[in-house]
Amino acid sequence: MKQSKGLSGLLQQWVFIGPAFLFFALIVVIPFLMSIYYSFTEWNGVTTNVKFNGLDNFKHLLFDDKDYRNAFWFTTRITVTDVILTNVVGFLLALLLTQALKTRNVLRTIFFMPNVIGGLLLGFIWQFIFVKGFGTLGELTNWSFFQLPWLGDAPTAFWAIAIVSIWQGAGYLMIIYIAALSNVPKDMIEAAYIDGATRFQVLRSIIVPLIMPAVTVCLFLTISWNFKMFDLNFSLTKGGPFNSTESVSINIYQEAFRNNNYGLGTAKALVFFIVVAIISTIQVMYTKRKEVEV
Repeated sequence: MKQSKGLSGLLQQWVFIGPAFLFFALIVVIPFLMSIYYSFTEWNGVTTNVKFNGLDNFKHLLFDDKDYRNAFWFTTRITVTDVILTNVVGFLLALLLTQALKTRNVLRTIFFMPNVIGGLLLGFIWQFIFVKGFGTLGELTNWSFFQLPWLGDAPTAFWAIAIVSIWQGAGYLMIIYIAALSNVPKDMIEAAYIDGATRFQVLRSIIVPLIMPAVTVCLFLTISWNFKMFDLNFSLTKGGPFNSTESVSINIYQEAFRNNNYGLGTAKALVFFIVVAIISTIQVMYTKRKEVEV
């Protein structure tokens, strides 16, 4: 009797999770395993002739592929910049919009709206702003800020991508931080003020430690967003000028779909996946240790 109940329960579990597991395996697991296999091959993605070449792809991208290393360096710099600034801006917006403002709901909607716009469309919109909009404002005001070659020079193109990325992502993080700040006990903050604590001391010693779970989530999201940046980068600069803003995702795309070198492209993607997984794991483990319970 107990054995039949166990089998019945197991069957019910597979009825519910079986279809999801099947689709997950077909869409994620099997392609991932195939990509690992193809990373050790020389294949153009079209013919059935797949030549196994061992570690040649990895040796090439680590020692001979300068463009891949430059793309990794750009991706690292833009990720560090965006992770810090997007979280700071999102947190400051959350602090502002948890105050007793009459227009806070409207402002929350306005700041969140850029996240709804797709990366490709957002890139084309801001490309027009940087080229046409800023050019016109520069002619009218003679301000050097608007006259900069925003997409035509490597340093300014870097900051152009950073500005748009921060503008898009800060509103999303703002919502997460608002939810976390709303759960901070008010009596604890009031007691700190009664004891003579300053606003900065309350922020550093009470608010930030209590919202560390939200910080963990926001850091994880921004790290993954920026390391995987493709659509915004592609539509805004296409990796230019002179590949100075080419992200790793664009480099992988160019290798696989433009150069028809799927073997080397999947090797690049595999190395990229390992690096991002390690960094994300370290970040989550570190920030998890900083979390406290009320």
